Amino acid sequence: MRDDNDRGQGSARAAGPAGADGPGGPGESAPSDRTHPGIDVSTGPPRHHAGPEPWGTGAPEQQRAPHDPQPSHPAPAGTSPALYNRDLAPTTRSGRTWHAYSIFTLWANDAHSLGNYTFAIGLFALGLGGWQILLAFLIASGLLFVLLSISGIMGERTGVPFPVMSRISFGVVGAKVPAAVRGVVAIAWFGIQTYLAAVVLKVLIIALYEPAAKLDESTFLGLSPLGWIAFVALWILQVLIVIRGMEMIRKYEAFAGPIILVTFLALAIWVFTKALSAGITIDWSPALTAAGDPAPTGGAMWLDIGKAAALWVVIYGTFVLNFCDFTRGAPHQKAVLKGNFFGIPINMMFFAVIVVALSASEFSINGTFIESPSDVVEQIPNTLLLALASLALIILTIAVNLMANFVAPIYMFANFFPKHLNFKRAAIITAIIGLIILPWNLYNSPAVIEYFLGGLGALLGPIFGVIIVDYWVVRRGRINVPDLYSQDPKGEYAYTRGTNLKAVAAGAPAAAVALIVALVPFFEGIAGFSWFIGAILAAAIFWIIADHHKDYHDVDGEAIAVPPLH
Repeated sequence: MRDDNDRGQGSARAAGPAGADGPGGPGESAPSDRTHPGIDVSTGPPRHHAGPEPWGTGAPEQQRAPHDPQPSHPAPAGTSPALYNRDLAPTTRSGRTWHAYSIFTLWANDAHSLGNYTFAIGLFALGLGGWQILLAFLIASGLLFVLLSISGIMGERTGVPFPVMSRISFGVVGAKVPAAVRGVVAIAWFGIQTYLAAVVLKVLIIALYEPAAKLDESTFLGLSPLGWIAFVALWILQVLIVIRGMEMIRKYEAFAGPIILVTFLALAIWVFTKALSAGITIDWSPALTAAGDPAPTGGAMWLDIGKAAALWVVIYGTFVLNFCDFTRGAPHQKAVLKGNFFGIPINMMFFAVIVVALSASEFSINGTFIESPSDVVEQIPNTLLLALASLALIILTIAVNLMANFVAPIYMFANFFPKHLNFKRAAIITAIIGLIILPWNLYNSPAVIEYFLGGLGALLGPIFGVIIVDYWVVRRGRINVPDLYSQDPKGEYAYTRGTNLKAVAAGAPAAAVALIVALVPFFEGIAGFSWFIGAILAAAIFWIIADHHKDYHDVDGEAIAVPPLH
């Protein structure tokens, strides 16, 4: 690896105010005496301070995204138009609005998605009882808090989205691969989640207008006319929200979060009360497996608890990669940690309690397992309450889709074509692809879910392992943000023709192992751990082959940053 001292000094000077040199005079770089790399530079604008409230909601003037006097933002001097546009640029620290409450509501919505309930309820059918499920989620939420905090802080410090963050480890060209893997998975799930919400909307339409059921009898391309109406309506609604940018997404998540929490608490209380009023004793003991075999005990039980915890972490394997897409708008590290604390261990344990209450109560009443909260909603005898509950589920699914499945491919497309695609155009392309793939067919095909989406998901672990070890262990948080947008062959992230071959050497074999573990039937017993196996293996290989003695430069991106309008 070459010595970049000269290049680093020039970049450090560029990060300061116009015409400023390092503290030692011309030709001398500013020292890195910051406690938060990429934040407290001795030169550059002062740090933005959050409002006085713990959640950061007490200063409206600091909650409002600023007006951008130069919305087009041509590539600044020293950056490449092939790597830089207004959406990929780092965000200025002043004006960031993703405070702790905004981050908390991300998790308040995402944890309670219909897909997550289906997964968690399925643990009962596998033989785990109430306390085993709660323990599995306690273990998983602790791991997720750590993983998502170290990932989120990276976004808060650098202010860049995931495709740009990937350039640190994989190079300004090689980073397109991890961004594409994350984006393709997200597009497929965007369509699937929209379809699941459309199913709930169909229930609501028929409940309010029974003759509409006639539109649900025939099919065209796999959906009934009513199904098409529901799907397209929700598809349009999501597009209208997303094209307004990240600030609108933040506001929608903040609106949806409390609604979701109250709705699911009310559903659990209603089902629990329904059982007690019928004189039914709730059975919290381990249920029988789906095949009617006795529930596992001893070592087999603990293995199942471990698998359940691992699978719950794997569900968030996509989000631990691109969480920086959201935390790049956080004003400080405290907002990330506080939002994660209330949103992950606290909120996810609340989720687990709701799952246990819903499943155990319904099993005690009917002797069957519910597959989704929508099954409970359909049993509500009052039309008004059914309509309100169905509407809440729709609001929830949209909230989950926006954060988990819409933002990542938008940045992916913007990263591929920065000269031609902005946030709005990339959003429209993402939505169109999510429609034309006919996602209900993907959802109804176990092979597609297991082999295509499951296989891509297994690749996310090795990518995460490389990026995290490179950022935190090898570089120790020292990032030259301006060079992330430079095509200069001497740039810090130019590597070999724009690709870091060491990252490839670490990630490729780990990805191969993760794929084999995830997809080959022989390894079915440990398939749930494929993400961890891939991540740990890639991290270990990269740590061994990385250059630990290189002089990594620490330069913030304020000189090329843009206001965080979205």
